[in-house]
Amino acid sequence: MDILKITGGVPLQGHVKISGAKNAITKLLVASLISDKPCTFFNVPQIRDVEVTLDLCREIGSCVNWDKKLGIIEIVTPHLKTTYVPQRFSGANRIPILMIGALLGRTDEDIIVPTVGGCNIGTRPVDFHLIALEKLGATIEFRQMKKEGAYFARAHQGLKGAIIELPYPSIGATENTLLAACRAKGETLIKNAATEPEIVDLILFLQKLGVAITIDVDRTIRVQPAQEFYEVEHTVVSDRTEAASMGMAAISTQGRVFVEGAQQLHMIAFLNKLREIGAGFQVRSNGIEFFYKGPLKGGILLETDVHPGFLTDWQQPFVALLTQAEGHSVVHETVYENRFGYTETLNEMGSDIQLFSNCLGHTPCRFKSRNYCHSLVVKGVTPLKPKNIEIPDLRAGFAYVLAALIAPGTSHISGAHYLDRGYEHLVEKLSSLGATISRENTASPKLLAETSIA
Repeated sequence: MDILKITGGVPLQGHVKISGAKNAITKLLVASLISDKPCTFFNVPQIRDVEVTLDLCREIGSCVNWDKKLGIIEIVTPHLKTTYVPQRFSGANRIPILMIGALLGRTDEDIIVPTVGGCNIGTRPVDFHLIALEKLGATIEFRQMKKEGAYFARAHQGLKGAIIELPYPSIGATENTLLAACRAKGETLIKNAATEPEIVDLILFLQKLGVAITIDVDRTIRVQPAQEFYEVEHTVVSDRTEAASMGMAAISTQGRVFVEGAQQLHMIAFLNKLREIGAGFQVRSNGIEFFYKGPLKGGILLETDVHPGFLTDWQQPFVALLTQAEGHSVVHETVYENRFGYTETLNEMGSDIQLFSNCLGHTPCRFKSRNYCHSLVVKGVTPLKPKNIEIPDLRAGFAYVLAALIAPGTSHISGAHYLDRGYEHLVEKLSSLGATISRENTASPKLLAETSIA
C-alpha cells in the first residue's frame, strides 16, 4: 500500500510544469485504432490511465513504443488481432466502451467490451452512447458473462451517417459517436455535443488523420468520413485540472506558484471564481502565476456545468479552498449526483460543510427533486487539522492532499494509486515547490490501523 505523508502549513513557492491531459491522451490512443497509420503523440503524461489504455490497445493489436522520459508515444495498429476486450479490463476505467466506436467501422466481427469503470462519483450510464451508435447502424446488446457483463456490438452492413441529438452533452457519448462517424458513409451531425477542450483536441487529431470535422456555435459537430488516412503527429493539450489543482495549492497555502502550460482559454470559469474570492493570478505568455494576496472572501455561488462552465473535476479541491475563505459559500453540482462523499473527511479535519438534496443554484439540473445530495454550503474560515485518510477516488484524493497541505501537522493519505491515474509525478512536483511530502510503500500494521476510511 502506497501512503503519502504530508506535513502541512508550508506556503508553496516556485515553478511547476503541468503535463498532458489525462482525459485527452487516453481518448487519442483509442482514436488511433481507427486507421492503420502510425501516430505519434507528444506531451504524454506518465500516469496509470495511460498504461491501462495502452494495454487495451496492445490487446487489440497495436504496436507501441513509449519513451516515458521524453513523453512520446508511437502507436500503429496495422491489423486487428482480436475484437474482444477481456473481462480483466472491466472496471479499469471508462475507456473500454470507446472501443466500440473506434472499431465498428474497421471490422465486420463482433466487438465485445466489458462494462465500464472509473471513479465512484455517479451512475454515468452508457445509454447515450448506445443510442447514438445504433442510429449510425450498429447493433448492440448487453450480455451477462461470468460475474460481469459485456457489450456485444456489430455493424455487418456498415455504418451510415445520421443526425444524432444527445439528451445531455455527455463527453463520453460525444467521443464514441465521433469515433464511429469517422468511418460511416455520409455526413453525421451530433447535436447538443460536448465541446470540452479535450473534445476539441480529439477533433484536431481526427482532422489530421483525414476526417473533415467542423464545430458550430450551437454545439453541433459535423463529421464527413475520411476518404484516406494519414500519418499523424500530435501534441496533447495540457491538463487543465492539474493546472487548477496546482493553482489552488499555491493559494490555499498562502504561497505563489507559476504553472507553466496553464491555458487561460481553457480555465475561464475557474479564473473567474478565483477573482470572486479575492485570490491572485496573472496570465503570462507560457502559463499562469497563482498567488495569495490577502484574506480570501467567501459568499459565492459555484455551480458545476459542462464546458464552458465550471468543470466538475475542479469542484472538490475548490471546496477545500473555500474552507479558507471567510463567509458562507454555496456549491451546486449539476454533472454528477454522487460527488460530495469526500466532505465527510473534510469535516473530520475541521471544516464546516453541510449537504442538501435540493438545488441551491440557478443552473438547470438533472437531479432536481431526486433526493441526491448534490448541493452544499461551506463555511469559512475554519482551521484544518491533520488526519489519516484513505482516498476513495481521483479528484477527492487531491482535495485531501490540498487539505493536508493546509493543515499544520502531519497527515497520512493511503490509496495513492488513485492519484496516479491522473497526476504525473505529484510528489516530486509538490516537493519542488517546498511541500513537505513523501511517498512510502508500506504494510505497517501500526500505520494501517491508524488510517481511517473516508
